[in-house]
Amino acid sequence: MPSDKKKQSAPKGHQARITDTILRDSHQSLLATRMRTEDMLPAAKMLDKVGYWSLEVWGGATFDACLRFLKEDPWERLKKLRKAIPNTRLQMLLRGQNLVGYKHYSDDVVKKFVERAAKNGIDVFRIFDALNDLRNLEVAIRAAKETKAIVEATICYTTSPVHTHEGFVEKAKKLVNMGADTICVKDMAGLLTPWAAYDLVGKLKANIDVPIHIHSHGTSGLASMSYMKAIEAGASIIDTAISSLAAGTSQPPTESMVAALRDTPYDTGLDLSLLDEIADHFREVRKKYKQFESEHTAINTKILVSQIPGGMISNLANQLKEQNALDKMGDVLEEIPRVRKEMGYPPLVTPSSQVVGTQATLNVLMGERYKVITSETRSYFKNMYGSPPGEIDEKIRKLAIGDEKPITCRPADLLEPELDKLTRELSSKTKSVEDILTYALFPVVALEFFEQREAGTLEPEPLELPEEAGGEPHGGVMHLAPSEFNITVHGESHNIKVAGAGHKVEGKRPFFIMVDNCLEEVVVESLTEVLPTTAGEIERASIAESSRPKARKEGDVTTPMPGKVMSIKVTEGQNVSDGDVVLTVEAMKMENEVHTPISGVVKKILVKIGDTVNPDETLIEVEPV
Repeated sequence: MPSDKKKQSAPKGHQARITDTILRDSHQSLLATRMRTEDMLPAAKMLDKVGYWSLEVWGGATFDACLRFLKEDPWERLKKLRKAIPNTRLQMLLRGQNLVGYKHYSDDVVKKFVERAAKNGIDVFRIFDALNDLRNLEVAIRAAKETKAIVEATICYTTSPVHTHEGFVEKAKKLVNMGADTICVKDMAGLLTPWAAYDLVGKLKANIDVPIHIHSHGTSGLASMSYMKAIEAGASIIDTAISSLAAGTSQPPTESMVAALRDTPYDTGLDLSLLDEIADHFREVRKKYKQFESEHTAINTKILVSQIPGGMISNLANQLKEQNALDKMGDVLEEIPRVRKEMGYPPLVTPSSQVVGTQATLNVLMGERYKVITSETRSYFKNMYGSPPGEIDEKIRKLAIGDEKPITCRPADLLEPELDKLTRELSSKTKSVEDILTYALFPVVALEFFEQREAGTLEPEPLELPEEAGGEPHGGVMHLAPSEFNITVHGESHNIKVAGAGHKVEGKRPFFIMVDNCLEEVVVESLTEVLPTTAGEIERASIAESSRPKARKEGDVTTPMPGKVMSIKVTEGQNVSDGDVVLTVEAMKMENEVHTPISGVVKKILVKIGDTVNPDETLIEVEPV
C-alpha cells in the first residue's frame, strides 16, 4: 500500500479523487451481481496502476451472490483481489449492524466480521444504516477504527417531507464525533440534483472538517451533473464505473468524469489510455453475462417521482414475473409510495427497500392491503430495524403487530452473543472463523455451500451455451444436471431449471420452472409440452410428483408461493392456535410467515430447514382437538 494510505485530509489543490465501482456496485446494478472473480483478476494489474483513491470490491450483495449463485467463497475472492491489487485501497460497503445481510446481527458477530474483513484486505469501510439510525453504526464504526482502517460513515440521501439538508448535516456532525474519517453522501436512487448537491456539500463543508465522498447512480440521468456541482462545492471524492459497465443504474463513466475535470483545478490526473484498456476488458466480460441484464437498468426519469432505485425496480419486476403478474407493475409502483409513507418515509436502500417493495407487491397481488404481512414488515413496525425517520401510521402498525409495543432501545441490544455458540455447533462443518461468520449471516445458504464444497460439487450457474451444443432456433439443449440445462431460442441463450412439481389434477400437474432465475408456473401433462424433447428424459429421471401429500384437509399447512423453508417454529405434539406462525418460507427474497389455518395439535412436520417447497403441498399437518 502507498505510504499515504491512512491520510484523511483532502488532496492538495482540491484535486478530485475517484473510487471505481467496477468490481462491486457497477455489476451489482447492471448484471445482478453475477460477475465472477475469474473475470476480475485479469484486469487487476491495470486497475492497480490507475491511481484511484480506492476500488470498491466487496460488500453489498456480492457476499450473498457469491455463495448462492456463483458458488464462490466471498472471503477467498477478497484474498485473491488483495493479492492481485497490492497498491490501491480496497473498499467495501457495510450495512452497519446488518453487515452484508438483511437483518441485525449480534455485536460479537459485527466486531469479528469487521476484524476479519480488514485482515483479509479491506482498507476502507463505507458504513451505512438504511434508516440513518446512527445507533446502528456505533459498533461497526468502533470495530473498523480498531483495525486502523478508514471509516467512511454514510448518510443515505433521500427526499421526503421529513428529510432536510440541515438534518443530514446534523447527522454528519454526529458521525464525525463518532470517529468518521470521511463522510459519504449515498444517493442510491439518483435523486440528488446538481443544485441540491451544491447546497448539501456546501453546508457539510461549513460544518465538518473531513473529506466528502459522493456516491450516486445514473438512473435519473443527473449524476454526472450533480458530481460536477458537488466537486465545485468542495466534495473530494466521487464514485464512478469504467464506461463498459457504467451509466443507467450504475455510476457515471470514469473516463467521462476524468475528461470533464482535465485541465481544471480539480484534475484527477488519471490516464485515459489506461482506463480505455480496462474498459475494453470489461466490455468483453459484459457479453458473458447478457442473460442477467434487465430492461430496467437504463435511464428512467420516472424515479424522480417514484423515488424507486433502479435495482429495486429490477427486483420488483422479477418478483412479479415469479408470480405471473408482471402486468401489475404499474399498480405496485403506485403502492410503494403509500407503503413508504405508512412506514415513516424510510430511505429506499437495502434492506428497507426490500421491506417496502415486497410488502407493496403483496398488497397488490393479494387484492387486499396487508392481508399477507412479511416477517420483515412486522419487524420494521416493531422498530427492530431502528427508529423510522418519520411518524408511523399507527393503524397499519396495529395490523402488523397487534397490541405489541415497538421497542425503544438499539435493536442489537436485544441480541445475545452468537459466535461461541455457532463455533461449537459447526466445528465439524467449517474450516475457519470466516466460515463461522458466513454461517451466522446466511445459515441455510452457507450449509448448502459447505456441503457442496466438501463433496467437490460446487458448480456456478451456467452462463453461455457452448458452441458444440449447437444453435438451432428451438434446440441446442445441453444437459447440465438432472433438472438444469441451457436452450438457445432465436440466437439467445437461456438457463432453464426445473425447480419442482406439484400434484396432478385431472391429468395435469403444475411445474415450477426457473427461466434465467425468474420463476414461471406452467400447468401441463408433461414438460415436453413447453420444453424441448429431451425434457422428457429429465422428467422421467428426476421430476417426479411432489413427495409431500397434496393439501386437502382444513388443518393442512401449505405455502402460498414457492420458496425455501428458513425456520420451523413448532414441534410435533405442540398445541397451536388459528393464525399462529408455524414456519417461514423465503420467497421473493424475503421471509414470509406461514400460519396454521386452524387451532389444534401439530400432528406431523413434513419439511426441514432448507427444503424447497411448492404451493399445494402439505408442509405441516395440524389436527383439530
